[in-house]
Amino acid sequence: MGVVAAVLFVVALSMSVLAALNWALLAAPTAISLGLTEVHAPLGLIMLGLTAVMAVFFFAYVIFLQGSILFETRRHTKEMQSQRELADKAEASRFTELRGFLQAQESAQTARHAERHDALLARIGQLEDRLA
Repeated sequence: MGVVAAVLFVVALSMSVLAALNWALLAAPTAISLGLTEVHAPLGLIMLGLTAVMAVFFFAYVIFLQGSILFETRRHTKEMQSQRELADKAEASRFTELRGFLQAQESAQTARHAERHDALLARIGQLEDRLA
């Protein structure tokens, strides 16, 4: 954006200098045809005024575009934030479900371990009885 602004500034400055140096020619009245009628007015000032009006129009248009883009960006940001929150809640729910599943697996593993331990102790008891 800095290069574009610099170029626009140089163009505006050169137009201003050119208009100041040639002010007598710009302000000289001439016969201007408007189609149905003819008037005497300074053509250079009319053209300079039309250029200034167009510059103001385009400046307003650029401001309008920037504003609409800003509003659209804010809307997208809010939408992305809500989607991010929804994804975070879903992820937390999955973690809670995973925690419950792991606890159930750990309980089942502990129960199997206790059963095997009891079976092993019973088997050792039987072997001791046989040995005795």
